[in-house]
Amino acid sequence: MDRTLAADLSRLPELLDATRDAAAATLAALDARPVVPGAAALPPTPPLPEQGSGTEAALAAFAERWAPRLSASAGPRYLGFVTGGATPAALAGDWLTAAHDQNSNSALDGGGQALERETVTWLRDLFHLSAAHTGTFVSGATMSNTTGLAIAREWLGERLGVSPAEDGAAALGPVRVLSGAPHSSIAKALSVLGLGRSALVPVPTLPGREAVDPAALDRALADAPGRPAVVVANAGTVNTVDFDDLRAIAALRERHDFWLHTDAAFGAFAALSPAHAHLTTGLDASDSICVDLHKWLNVPYDSAVQFTRRRDLQARVFQNAAAYLGPLGENPDLVHLTPENSHRLRALAAWFTLRAYGREGHREIVERDIACARSLGESLTQDPYFTVLAPVRLNVVCFTLTHTPTATRLTALREAAGPEVFVTPTTYGGTPALRAAFSNWRTTQADVRRAAQALHTAAKELG
Repeated sequence: MDRTLAADLSRLPELLDATRDAAAATLAALDARPVVPGAAALPPTPPLPEQGSGTEAALAAFAERWAPRLSASAGPRYLGFVTGGATPAALAGDWLTAAHDQNSNSALDGGGQALERETVTWLRDLFHLSAAHTGTFVSGATMSNTTGLAIAREWLGERLGVSPAEDGAAALGPVRVLSGAPHSSIAKALSVLGLGRSALVPVPTLPGREAVDPAALDRALADAPGRPAVVVANAGTVNTVDFDDLRAIAALRERHDFWLHTDAAFGAFAALSPAHAHLTTGLDASDSICVDLHKWLNVPYDSAVQFTRRRDLQARVFQNAAAYLGPLGENPDLVHLTPENSHRLRALAAWFTLRAYGREGHREIVERDIACARSLGESLTQDPYFTVLAPVRLNVVCFTLTHTPTATRLTALREAAGPEVFVTPTTYGGTPALRAAFSNWRTTQADVRRAAQALHTAAKELG
């Protein structure tokens, strides 16, 4: 064994203590450090060392070179990208994920696979889904949407008497994927799956809304009678967290033949709040569902779950024939259900936080974030420098400058406020805008006040 590696092994408990101390110091400083550090010139990349200097020296080098340049994305005022943090239990679970280093895909070594299935069962219950849905962990919402649409692609083949998994996507002929306000990952998934971005058919939304107009969807489905289609519904749009009427969409299957995929990346968590659970009514009727866990479940990146009613089609798409990978069978190993052959035990962080805090603990996080979003919306509404562009329906505030809301001015505003609060750019109704998304377990009303003040100060200085 390399001498430096052997020395680190002999000191492993001490090195883990040092790593723990560095992590604890980072988390303790979240409230005071810049949310997004100012850009600073990075010294040239040093050459790869021929002789290693060990973990302790690597920790010191990281602390000097990289830690100051990383954002406080785990903290309470990082309001971009719908980013959660990591609850204490999730952090513990993620550390143990690395320590146990499981590839949890095969029944040949099935402990990790069984843990993932238990965690999926808890998540299914959390979102009020029936036992008809099975689930698998994937890396994020994009991969969850891609997996769901891959199953939908195979369902189209089943309807048309072909198998895209065997014959290729071209065997389907023209495909239509209809949606009102799809996330950008939907078009990306269609590109990856060989269906093409042009397969995405925009459907009119309700006036002043991002929710699809069910009547318009009915008419769009009728445009190609006799041809099965895919409908992508939204349970929480990115800009304004608008929800499609899932029950009304599902009812259209009485007249039209389509697969219903619902993108509920963070909107599914509305099910935890009694005051907002009605927004997810009808979610269980979906044929496939995307839920992102490194958002509102507050587990570390990367983690999402994909649910479907047709695990048989899922296995047909993703089956991998190799003796060492384990059986397909009635209860397929996880290796046969996602694009990944290698699959870290992502479920462990989710298992820990669900076991530690239960439904009530996570309900409190969701409801506190919703209250914070509403408070920021109210503050910006009362601030003459800002215009709130849409109702604060759940946990996202979509707003812009009242005067001259150009992309350039909004970038300047965002960068000026960056040390105190991070928000992301968007466009809403053709107007350049900003989004503040609340999903971190640490965020409180005090953080809202700091964010509102920082935005006000930046806007005032901008003029």
